[in-house]
Formats: sequence, C-alpha cells, structure tokens
Amino acid sequence: MSGMKRRALAEEDRRRLAASRAAPLHEVAALGVDVFCWCNRCGHEAVLASRMLAETLGGDCPVPEAGARLRCPGCGSKDVATRPDWPNLGQLARHG
Repeated sequence: MSGMKRRALAEEDRRRLAASRAAPLHEVAALGVDVFCWCNRCGHEAVLASRMLAETLGGDCPVPEAGARLRCPGCGSKDVATRPDWPNLGQLARHG
C-alpha cells in the first residue's frame, strides 16, 4: 500500500472516530439543544434542559452516559437512555 493511500485511510479513520464520539452536555447546551430521555422499562419519555443537566451532572458528561445517572419518574427504573433532542426537520417528501 502506498504512503498516500495509507495516509488517506488513516485520515478517514480519524474522521469517523471524531464523528462517532458522544457529545458532552456542555456542547449540546451551547447549541441550545435539550436532551431527549426515555425509559427502556416503561417507555416514559421526557425532554430535559441540557443546561440543567450540565450543571447537575457536569458539563463533560457525554449525553448517552447521562441516562445512567437518571431515574424514571414513572416507574423508578434507572434504565434510562438519552440522546440530543435535535430539531425536527418536518415531514420529508419522496422525490422519485
């Protein structure tokens, strides 16, 4: 494999790693995006303010790991999943 191809593959690996890393709460809060939470046990859903979570859990806490530190108000489970509550793009039309 040539050096140029090896460097291109290494750069692609670095880009994929950077894109796959979980955003910390302070970055999500800076974007003005809240955190969507759902209970894997009972299905309860909620949207929590990312700024409040960053203050409570620490700004460096990755959004997916924040769920492990929350408790469902519906059933009391600690099996809570979290992700950024990205804005809805609305209905997408198929063009064919």
